[in-house]
Amino acid sequence: MSAARVLALLELLQARPGLTGPELAARLEIDPRTVRRHLATLEGLGVPVVAERGRYGGYRLLPGYKLPPLMLTGDEAVAVMLGLLAAERTGLHTAAPAVSSAQAKIDRVLPAELRVRTRAVADTLGFSTSARTAVGAPAAEVLLALGQATRDHRRVRLRYTSWAGAASERDLDPFGLVFHAGRWYVTGHDRLRDAVRTFRLDRIGEVREVGAAVAPPAGFDAVGTVVAGLAGVAWANPVEVLLHAPLAQVRARLPRTVGTLQARPGGTLLRGSAERLDGMATMLAGLGWRFTVYTPDALRAAVLELARRLAEDAVAPAR
Repeated sequence: MSAARVLALLELLQARPGLTGPELAARLEIDPRTVRRHLATLEGLGVPVVAERGRYGGYRLLPGYKLPPLMLTGDEAVAVMLGLLAAERTGLHTAAPAVSSAQAKIDRVLPAELRVRTRAVADTLGFSTSARTAVGAPAAEVLLALGQATRDHRRVRLRYTSWAGAASERDLDPFGLVFHAGRWYVTGHDRLRDAVRTFRLDRIGEVREVGAAVAPPAGFDAVGTVVAGLAGVAWANPVEVLLHAPLAQVRARLPRTVGTLQARPGGTLLRGSAERLDGMATMLAGLGWRFTVYTPDALRAAVLELARRLAEDAVAPAR
């Protein structure tokens, strides 16, 4: 643990020069005496630490001294490698081959023993969920530019291509970045439409800052806005179903992308749309609640067909 603290102290000295002994102790969660002992350890290793006295004094490294490109403890190496594996599994990464190249670079600079052990974890790790297909990964520059603009409340001009292939330029006041169901989105005030809109990052070709942006409204929920917008996508078949269950229970079970929910006498009204009605019928049956199909008639027919097939499957074959 002490070696890890010494490395963490070295990182702090490079990232935040001028921190005092008590400040370093608070950040590392150790006492000031231990800080002085770790500083002496660094000096013994040839790291040029200097102490400046006075009101604005503190500890710093001599100008020009830089850490080697990568210094990871065992715990840090495991955390980084697991993070890369998770990013690859969930789609939470930028365009290829970022994950593979990062894994290769980290693997190359790790000490031999640690490299063997982390590689063993990566080679033998199993997942209970299937991997997401690596589609829709945004360009790293697009993601980074939007992240900075969102944080700093800067208006951006997007070069955007719609799902239908139509190209346009949009001035956007970005309110939030959202990762949902394997894809990246940005939501904000679209100056062209004068309304809050959501854009997929993999369809953005270029991002340029063009000035100060309007800040998001107080309490703005970026995740909720994106999910609600996706739920409102007009698929081929609008559906309206009364679920005979309380609103709170339905909200806890159904993803927000399925549709909108409203409390009604006798249950919860679901309004949404579906590309495949047989899939909607299967989802409704799997919830375990009674339900009434209002529209469309084709969904009612799909439910009856599902019930017929289930009844046939439930009949035990003759022995």
